[in-house]
Amino acid sequence: MRVTFIVTFSVVDDATLFSVNRKQIERLYARFQSLDKKSFEGQGFLEREDMMGVPELAVNPLGERIVDAFFTLSDSEDGERLNFREFIKILAFFRPIDRSKKNSHNGRADKLKFAFIMYDLNRNGYITREEFKVILNSMVGANITTDQLDKIADRTLEEADADQDGRISFEEFCKAMEKTDIEEKMSIRFLN
Repeated sequence: MRVTFIVTFSVVDDATLFSVNRKQIERLYARFQSLDKKSFEGQGFLEREDMMGVPELAVNPLGERIVDAFFTLSDSEDGERLNFREFIKILAFFRPIDRSKKNSHNGRADKLKFAFIMYDLNRNGYITREEFKVILNSMVGANITTDQLDKIADRTLEEADADQDGRISFEEFCKAMEKTDIEEKMSIRFLN
């Protein structure tokens, strides 16, 4: 007889995270378990390589950066493993926003923070020209020349670097993204 534990995900301490019903929790937990492939029984947590097994991330030019942001923003002690609760919290960043409700975990500022972390490769709180070029190159690859890549990086830095210190802070990043509908661009319907 196989016993299945259904995780009753209480978001009391994360009350405004997002609401899910029992069926949605079961689907998310099944997905979590399918990614947790280290052993026959599973470990109860995901590592970076487990996340890179998601086909959509494996083929995404920014897949590694997305996974890195997942682990950077997690509450895990070592930043190398995600348990189910952390998995849910990170997925909340991608939950479409219901503009009629307060969203404390997947609002505009949180989505911008996630995006900023993807660009801030050395995690020092700034995006440099070189970091921007690495990300841009991974997105466009061989489709543009090195000269074009340099010009795009220079222009972006020129426009976003308000204090002209040669790097983009989180505040400058947010300002540069003012006209971008980040709420829509960073939304994935994964509970339907």
